[in-house]
Amino acid sequence: MVGPIAEAEIPVAEEIERRAAEPARGKGPDRRKDRIDRRTGMERRTKAAAEAGYTGPERRVAERREDTGLERRRGPGRRLSDERKTAEEGEMNELQFEFVMAVELYKKLNKRLYPTFTEILEVMRQLGYRKVLPRELNIPNVPEPKLFELG
Repeated sequence: MVGPIAEAEIPVAEEIERRAAEPARGKGPDRRKDRIDRRTGMERRTKAAAEAGYTGPERRVAERREDTGLERRRGPGRRLSDERKTAEEGEMNELQFEFVMAVELYKKLNKRLYPTFTEILEVMRQLGYRKVLPRELNIPNVPEPKLFELG
C-alpha cells in the first residue's frame, strides 16, 4: 500500500512531464528566465531604452507648461488663496456652496449623473454669472470671448 504522500507525488510528476512535452502557450519569451528577477528589487522599467531594446519615441518625459496660470504646484513663496485652501480642506464659502448645490439640483431634475461642460455653463448662467472681466489665464489658440456689458 502506498502512503498518502506518495499518491500525491505521482500526479504531480505526471503533470510536470505533460507540461514539459507540450509547447509553450505564451507568445513571447518566458519572462521567468529573464536576467532581472522581480524579487531582487530591480525593475525592467528602469532600464534605458537602448538596453531594453525599445526603438520608439521617448514617452517618459512630460511636457511642462508653466505659462497658463493653472499649475497646481506653485513652488516656494506662492501659496494657495484662502478660498482655495479652505475648499480643498472640505470647507466651502457661500459662492462655492451655491454652485455645488445648483449643479446637484440640475443633476437630480434632469437625471444626469455626469453633466456636460455646456450644461454646467448653463447652470452658471442661470446663477447669474456673466463674463465681465478679461481672463487672467493664458490659454493658447483660444480667442477671448466678448465681455458682458453692464447697464
